[in-house]
Amino acid sequence: MIAGVDEPVTVDRLAGSWQIHQLAAGHRFSADDMLVAWMAARVAPNADRLLDLGAGIGSVGFMTLWALQDRLPRARTLTMLEAQEVSHSLALATARLNGVDGVVTGYVGDLREPPAALVGPYDLITGSPPYFPLGTGKVSPHPQKAACRMELRGTIADYALAAAGLIGEGWFVACFPARDPRGEAAFAPAGLSIHASCDVVFRAGMDPMIRLYAARRAPGPRETWPALTIRDGAGAWTRDYLRLRAEMGSPMGPPETAP
Repeated sequence: MIAGVDEPVTVDRLAGSWQIHQLAAGHRFSADDMLVAWMAARVAPNADRLLDLGAGIGSVGFMTLWALQDRLPRARTLTMLEAQEVSHSLALATARLNGVDGVVTGYVGDLREPPAALVGPYDLITGSPPYFPLGTGKVSPHPQKAACRMELRGTIADYALAAAGLIGEGWFVACFPARDPRGEAAFAPAGLSIHASCDVVFRAGMDPMIRLYAARRAPGPRETWPALTIRDGAGAWTRDYLRLRAEMGSPMGPPETAP
C-alpha cells in the first residue's frame, strides 16, 4: 500500500532496472515523457541539480536522472513539483523503490506559484505540459488523467515562466504539439531563447505530432535537429527510435500516445 493512494497500482518498467508506480486506471507514462528526458540528457549531460515541473508520477524526472547517472555516475539531485497528492505519493514511492529517495525531493504545489522551498538555480528543468485548453476536448472524469491532458493548472507559457525564474544559466526542456503555435510563442515572453528543437513523427508520411524544445535564458543560435520518426510506413519501430529507446534504457517500453 502507498499512503494517500486508494486505487489499484501497477509497477512497470521505466528505464534500465528502474521501475515506476502507476495507477492501473489513471495516467500512464508515454513516449512523450521519454522523449523529453532524452533531449534533456542530450543537451545537459553535466547537469547536477534537476527540477521537474508538473512532475506527475515522476516519469520525465526519473528517466532524465537515470540517463544522466547511467552515462556519468556522480552525485545528482532531482526535485519534483506536482499539484496532485496522488501523483506526488506515487512518485515518492517510485523513488524509494529504485533506491534514489536520498537524492529525490518532492513538493506538492502549483507551478504558477512555486513554493519558496524551490531555490534555484537549477542546471536542468524539464516539463511535459498538458496539451489541450479547456473547451477543446473531453475532460476525463478521472482527476489525474484530466489534469495531465487538459490545461487545468496552466499552459506551456506558465511552465516556461516558472522555469525562467529558477533556471539560472541552465536548460529548460519541454514538449508540445508541433502544430500548436503556442509552443513556439511560449518562450520569448518568459525571457527564454530556444536553442534546439526536434519534431517527432509518429508514423512515416504523417505530419509531426509533437515538438521537443530546449531553451536557455542566454540568447543563441537555434539548432533544428533531424526529425525523429517513431514508426515506418509498415508500422514497425524505426532504427532511430530503437536506438533512442536503448539509449534511454527502455527498449520494450509502453506504447506511444499522440495528442
